[in-house]
Amino acid sequence: MRIHETSLADVYLIEPTPIEDDRGFFARVWSDDEFREQGIEATWVQGNLGFSHRAGTLRGLHFQHPPHEEAKLISCPRGELYDVVVDLRLGSPTRWQWIGVEISAKNRSLIYLPPGCAHGYQTLVPDTELLYLTSHRYEPTSASGLRWDDPHLGIEWPMPITLMSEQDRNWPLLDPQEVVS
Repeated sequence: MRIHETSLADVYLIEPTPIEDDRGFFARVWSDDEFREQGIEATWVQGNLGFSHRAGTLRGLHFQHPPHEEAKLISCPRGELYDVVVDLRLGSPTRWQWIGVEISAKNRSLIYLPPGCAHGYQTLVPDTELLYLTSHRYEPTSASGLRWDDPHLGIEWPMPITLMSEQDRNWPLLDPQEVVS
């Protein structure tokens, strides 16, 4: 497996290195030792599977407030999606910055994000699945989100939004004073 730094501090793109034979392939997607060498330490306590019927479906941008913030390891075992991470961490050199990466069943890439980041994605093809592990259980009282179209973030989604929940559509906009601080 290859672990690549991204432009966001402590956010990594993981490329499995498949070992192939006539049966197919086998690839490692998590190794405590290899991740620890990169300074990544996480204990996974929950796994989640999401499915979207339509291309253009947007979910997010979600995060949990302390003390329930969570690291995530995200993959796309079926279909294709555009995955977005926004750094919300106080004191981070990349606070309020975002990245978007395409992960798919075809490229088999994963993305790791540390606690204190918001996460969302848009499906690029119909019948797309997202599978991810979290370092903290879902806590409804700590759940929150950012607006997908917040002008202070300037996220560029790859295609028109075809479907989104009312909750995700109505997260509040960021306070401009907070973004510049």
